[in-house]
Amino acid sequence: MAILLDEKTVTIIQGITGREGTMRARFMKEYGTKIVAGVTPGRGGANVWGIPVYDPVEAAWEKHGAIHAAVTFVPGLFVKGAVTEAIDAGIKLIIVPSERVPLHDTLEMVAYARQKGSRIIGPGSIGIISPGKAAAGWLGGTSEMAKEVFMPGPVGVISRSGGQSSTIPWTLKLANIGVSTALHVGSEPIVGTAFAEILPLFEEDEETRAVAMFGEIGSVAEEEAAEVIKEGRFTKPLVAYIAGAWAQEGM
Repeated sequence: MAILLDEKTVTIIQGITGREGTMRARFMKEYGTKIVAGVTPGRGGANVWGIPVYDPVEAAWEKHGAIHAAVTFVPGLFVKGAVTEAIDAGIKLIIVPSERVPLHDTLEMVAYARQKGSRIIGPGSIGIISPGKAAAGWLGGTSEMAKEVFMPGPVGVISRSGGQSSTIPWTLKLANIGVSTALHVGSEPIVGTAFAEILPLFEEDEETRAVAMFGEIGSVAEEEAAEVIKEGRFTKPLVAYIAGAWAQEGM
Protein backbone atom coordinates (compact mmCIF):
# COMPACT_ATOMS: atom_id res chain seq x y z
CA MET A 1 0.00 0.00 0.00
CA ALA A 2 0.93 3.69 -0.06
CA ILE A 3 -0.66 7.05 0.69
CA LEU A 4 -2.14 9.48 -1.84
CA LEU A 5 -0.47 7.96 -4.91
CA ASP A 6 -0.14 4.46 -6.35
CA GLU A 7 -0.09 2.65 -9.70
CA LYS A 8 -3.87 3.06 -10.07
CA THR A 9 -3.92 6.84 -9.59
CA VAL A 10 -5.16 8.37 -12.86
CA THR A 11 -3.03 11.47 -13.40
CA ILE A 12 -2.80 14.44 -15.76
CA ILE A 13 -0.04 17.02 -16.25
CA GLN A 14 -1.00 20.67 -16.58
CA GLY A 15 1.56 22.60 -18.61
CA ILE A 16 2.85 19.40 -20.22
CA THR A 17 4.12 21.15 -23.35
CA GLY A 18 6.49 23.45 -21.44
CA ARG A 19 10.14 22.54 -20.85
CA GLU A 20 9.64 21.27 -17.31
CA GLY A 21 6.32 19.61 -18.07
CA THR A 22 7.73 17.73 -21.05
CA MET A 23 10.82 16.54 -19.20
CA ARG A 24 8.96 15.45 -16.06
CA ALA A 25 6.21 13.78 -18.08
CA ARG A 26 8.78 11.42 -19.51
CA PHE A 27 10.09 10.56 -16.04
CA MET A 28 6.66 9.95 -14.55
CA LYS A 29 5.48 7.84 -17.47
CA GLU A 30 8.64 5.72 -17.53
CA TYR A 31 8.42 5.17 -13.78
CA GLY A 32 4.93 3.74 -14.14
CA THR A 33 2.60 6.61 -13.22
CA LYS A 34 -0.77 6.28 -14.91
CA ILE A 35 -0.55 9.46 -16.98
CA VAL A 36 -3.60 9.62 -19.24
CA ALA A 37 -3.42 13.20 -20.55
CA GLY A 38 -1.73 16.55 -20.55
CA VAL A 39 -3.33 20.00 -20.56
CA THR A 40 -2.01 23.20 -22.13
CA PRO A 41 -4.43 25.90 -23.31
CA GLY A 42 -4.09 26.38 -27.07
CA ARG A 43 -2.11 23.16 -27.58
CA GLY A 44 -5.01 20.72 -27.74
CA GLY A 45 -4.34 17.92 -30.23
CA ALA A 46 -0.61 17.82 -29.53
CA ASN A 47 1.17 14.74 -28.21
CA VAL A 48 4.00 14.50 -25.65
CA TRP A 49 5.75 11.13 -25.20
CA GLY A 50 2.59 9.43 -26.42
CA ILE A 51 0.41 11.42 -23.98
CA PRO A 52 -2.49 13.29 -25.65
CA VAL A 53 -2.81 17.00 -24.90
CA TYR A 54 -6.06 18.90 -24.36
CA ASP A 55 -6.92 22.58 -24.00
CA PRO A 56 -8.98 22.43 -20.78
CA VAL A 57 -8.89 19.90 -17.94
CA GLU A 58 -12.58 19.25 -18.47
CA ALA A 59 -11.89 17.89 -21.98
CA ALA A 60 -9.36 15.42 -20.58
CA TRP A 61 -11.89 14.29 -17.97
CA GLU A 62 -14.60 13.81 -20.62
CA LYS A 63 -12.27 11.74 -22.81
CA HIS A 64 -10.55 9.60 -20.16
CA GLY A 65 -13.04 9.45 -17.30
CA ALA A 66 -12.40 10.28 -13.67
CA ILE A 67 -9.00 11.85 -12.97
CA HIS A 68 -7.55 11.44 -9.49
CA ALA A 69 -4.47 13.69 -9.58
CA ALA A 70 -2.95 16.60 -11.45
CA VAL A 71 0.67 17.76 -11.53
CA THR A 72 0.88 21.46 -12.31
CA PHE A 73 3.98 22.62 -14.19
CA VAL A 74 3.03 26.23 -14.91
CA PRO A 75 4.70 29.56 -13.97
CA GLY A 76 3.94 30.86 -10.49
CA LEU A 77 1.71 33.70 -11.69
CA PHE A 78 -0.62 31.23 -13.43
CA VAL A 79 -0.71 28.51 -10.77
CA LYS A 80 -3.91 29.69 -9.08
CA GLY A 81 -5.83 29.52 -12.33
CA ALA A 82 -4.54 26.05 -13.17
CA VAL A 83 -5.22 24.70 -9.69
CA THR A 84 -8.71 26.22 -9.61
CA GLU A 85 -9.47 24.63 -12.99
CA ALA A 86 -8.34 21.22 -11.72
CA ILE A 87 -10.42 21.55 -8.55
CA ASP A 88 -13.51 22.65 -10.50
CA ALA A 89 -13.12 19.60 -12.75
CA GLY A 90 -13.32 17.36 -9.69
CA ILE A 91 -9.66 16.41 -9.18
CA LYS A 92 -8.91 15.70 -5.51
CA LEU A 93 -5.08 15.71 -5.46
CA ILE A 94 -3.03 18.51 -7.04
CA ILE A 95 0.78 18.47 -6.82
CA VAL A 96 2.26 21.93 -7.40
CA PRO A 97 6.04 22.02 -8.11
CA SER A 98 5.92 25.69 -9.13
CA GLU A 99 7.79 28.19 -6.95
CA ARG A 100 7.34 31.94 -6.39
CA VAL A 101 3.57 31.65 -6.32
CA PRO A 102 2.08 34.94 -5.02
CA LEU A 103 1.24 34.47 -1.36
CA HIS A 104 -2.36 35.66 -1.69
CA ASP A 105 -2.86 33.27 -4.61
CA THR A 106 -1.64 30.41 -2.43
CA LEU A 107 -3.96 31.37 0.42
CA GLU A 108 -6.92 31.57 -1.93
CA MET A 109 -6.31 28.28 -3.72
CA VAL A 110 -5.59 26.35 -0.49
CA ALA A 111 -8.82 27.67 1.03
CA TYR A 112 -10.73 26.80 -2.15
CA ALA A 113 -9.27 23.29 -2.22
CA ARG A 114 -10.36 22.65 1.36
CA GLN A 115 -13.82 24.01 0.61
CA LYS A 116 -14.15 21.59 -2.34
CA GLY A 117 -12.57 18.58 -0.65
CA SER A 118 -9.35 18.62 -2.69
CA ARG A 119 -5.78 18.42 -1.43
CA ILE A 120 -2.81 20.50 -2.63
CA ILE A 121 0.77 19.30 -2.20
CA GLY A 122 2.98 22.40 -2.51
CA PRO A 123 3.49 24.97 -3.90
CA GLY A 124 7.21 24.42 -4.36
CA SER A 125 6.94 20.66 -3.86
CA ILE A 126 9.33 18.49 -5.85
CA GLY A 127 6.71 15.81 -5.60
CA ILE A 128 5.62 12.50 -4.17
CA ILE A 129 6.75 8.96 -4.89
CA SER A 130 5.45 5.58 -3.83
CA PRO A 131 8.42 3.32 -4.71
CA GLY A 132 7.70 0.72 -7.35
CA LYS A 133 4.25 2.19 -7.96
CA ALA A 134 4.15 5.80 -9.17
CA ALA A 135 5.74 9.25 -8.99
CA ALA A 136 4.17 12.68 -9.37
CA GLY A 137 6.42 15.70 -9.77
CA TRP A 138 10.17 15.31 -10.12
CA LEU A 139 11.15 13.59 -6.89
CA GLY A 140 13.51 10.92 -8.19
CA GLY A 141 14.69 12.89 -11.24
CA THR A 142 14.80 10.06 -13.77
CA SER A 143 13.26 6.63 -13.83
CA GLU A 144 16.68 5.02 -13.45
CA MET A 145 17.68 7.23 -10.52
CA ALA A 146 14.32 6.80 -8.79
CA LYS A 147 14.61 3.02 -9.00
CA GLU A 148 18.13 3.26 -7.60
CA VAL A 149 17.32 5.53 -4.66
CA PHE A 150 13.77 4.60 -3.62
CA MET A 151 13.26 1.04 -2.39
CA PRO A 152 9.79 -0.18 -1.37
CA GLY A 153 9.51 -0.66 2.36
CA PRO A 154 7.65 0.17 5.59
CA VAL A 155 8.77 3.73 6.39
CA GLY A 156 6.87 6.84 5.34
CA VAL A 157 8.99 9.93 4.65
CA ILE A 158 7.86 13.55 4.97
CA SER A 159 10.25 16.42 4.34
CA ARG A 160 10.28 20.21 4.21
CA SER A 161 13.59 19.96 2.31
CA GLY A 162 13.58 18.95 -1.33
CA GLY A 163 17.08 17.48 -1.17
CA GLN A 164 16.42 15.49 1.99
CA SER A 165 13.34 14.00 0.33
CA SER A 166 15.82 11.81 -1.55
CA THR A 167 18.63 11.56 1.03
CA ILE A 168 16.43 9.96 3.70
CA PRO A 169 15.05 7.24 1.37
CA TRP A 170 18.60 6.54 0.16
CA THR A 171 19.78 6.15 3.75
CA LEU A 172 16.85 3.84 4.46
CA LYS A 173 17.74 1.76 1.42
CA LEU A 174 21.34 1.42 2.60
CA ALA A 175 19.91 0.09 5.86
CA ASN A 176 17.76 -2.35 3.84
CA ILE A 177 14.55 -0.79 5.15
CA GLY A 178 12.82 1.06 2.29
CA VAL A 179 9.95 3.50 1.90
CA SER A 180 6.16 3.23 1.56
CA THR A 181 5.64 6.81 0.29
CA ALA A 182 7.96 9.83 0.34
CA LEU A 183 6.79 13.37 -0.22
CA HIS A 184 8.09 16.91 -0.09
CA VAL A 185 5.49 19.23 1.41
CA GLY A 186 6.83 22.26 -0.45
CA SER A 187 9.24 25.17 -0.07
CA GLU A 188 6.83 28.12 -0.10
CA PRO A 189 5.87 30.04 3.10
CA ILE A 190 2.34 28.58 2.96
CA VAL A 191 1.72 25.02 1.72
CA GLY A 192 -1.47 23.12 1.06
CA THR A 193 -0.73 20.05 3.17
CA ALA A 194 1.35 20.13 6.34
CA PHE A 195 2.99 17.41 8.46
CA ALA A 196 -0.02 17.30 10.78
CA GLU A 197 -2.31 16.41 7.87
CA ILE A 198 -0.02 13.72 6.48
CA LEU A 199 0.72 11.77 9.66
CA PRO A 200 -2.87 10.48 10.01
CA LEU A 201 -2.69 9.18 6.43
CA PHE A 202 0.38 7.13 7.33
CA GLU A 203 -1.43 5.98 10.49
CA GLU A 204 -4.17 4.48 8.31
CA ASP A 205 -1.75 2.85 5.86
CA GLU A 206 -1.20 -0.79 6.84
CA GLU A 207 2.12 -0.96 5.00
CA THR A 208 3.65 1.99 6.85
CA ARG A 209 5.12 0.90 10.19
CA ALA A 210 7.05 4.09 11.04
CA VAL A 211 7.67 7.61 9.71
CA ALA A 212 10.84 9.67 9.21
CA MET A 213 10.22 13.42 9.23
CA PHE A 214 12.74 16.07 8.17
CA GLY A 215 11.85 19.56 9.33
CA GLU A 216 13.38 23.01 9.12
CA ILE A 217 13.30 26.00 11.44
CA GLY A 218 10.49 28.46 10.96
CA SER A 219 6.70 27.97 11.08
CA VAL A 220 4.85 25.75 13.53
CA ALA A 221 4.69 22.65 11.32
CA GLU A 222 6.57 20.45 13.78
CA GLU A 223 4.54 21.69 16.75
CA GLU A 224 1.33 20.88 14.87
CA ALA A 225 2.65 17.39 14.17
CA ALA A 226 3.40 16.97 17.88
CA GLU A 227 -0.21 17.89 18.67
CA VAL A 228 -1.43 15.14 16.33
CA ILE A 229 0.67 12.63 18.28
CA LYS A 230 -0.50 14.04 21.61
CA GLU A 231 -4.11 13.65 20.50
CA GLY A 232 -3.51 9.99 19.57
CA ARG A 233 -4.16 10.45 15.86
CA PHE A 234 -0.69 9.12 15.05
CA THR A 235 0.65 6.25 17.17
CA LYS A 236 3.40 4.69 15.08
CA PRO A 237 7.14 5.30 15.73
CA LEU A 238 8.32 8.68 14.46
CA VAL A 239 11.91 9.84 13.97
CA ALA A 240 12.11 13.61 13.45
CA TYR A 241 15.07 15.85 12.66
CA ILE A 242 14.93 19.62 12.47
CA ALA A 243 17.79 21.23 10.57
CA GLY A 244 19.08 24.61 11.69
CA ALA A 245 22.87 24.59 11.83
CA TRP A 246 23.11 27.64 9.55
CA ALA A 247 20.43 29.71 11.26
CA GLN A 248 21.26 33.13 12.66
CA GLU A 249 22.43 33.11 16.25
CA GLY A 250 19.58 32.97 18.71
CA MET A 251 17.06 31.18 16.49
